[in-house]
Amino acid sequence: MSVSMYAASVPVFNQMLDSLSDVLKKAEAHATAKNIPAENFLQARLFPDMLALTRQVQIAADFAKGVTGRLAQVELPVYEDTEQSFADLQERIAKTKAFIATLDASKFEGSETRNIVLRPGTPKEQTFSGQAYLLNYGLPQFFFHVTTAYALFRHNGVEIGKKDFMGLR
Repeated sequence: MSVSMYAASVPVFNQMLDSLSDVLKKAEAHATAKNIPAENFLQARLFPDMLALTRQVQIAADFAKGVTGRLAQVELPVYEDTEQSFADLQERIAKTKAFIATLDASKFEGSETRNIVLRPGTPKEQTFSGQAYLLNYGLPQFFFHVTTAYALFRHNGVEIGKKDFMGLR
């Protein structure tokens, strides 16, 4: 039995975006309770050459909308990357989930063999089959950034665990 591209993408992105949203709420509550400036979390990095938390969330949202939108062959919304607060990041996640919710499963039919071209016309141009794009590129990239956000919060004392990461209720 095969799994549809819709089933392999949309529910996964939604689950993890929900968990990321929940972890952001816990981090904000932790910062408030401990009188830690929100900026300490929003600009946190695991190492100086890594992107800050805010950028990790932005990129995770970008992969969720980009992968699903490209597979469904719809125009992608453009986000300006101006988030500067927990509320802004929550809005970014909400916008992404709202976009994904507009994608009908029928739009994904045949997407496993559809060519997905990234950075067309540039030296970094890459072409994937839809299945390779989802399974070997999009999902790993998405999980990297969600995991990094989670790790930043754990590293900075937010009491979260694997259940929080998984988003299991």
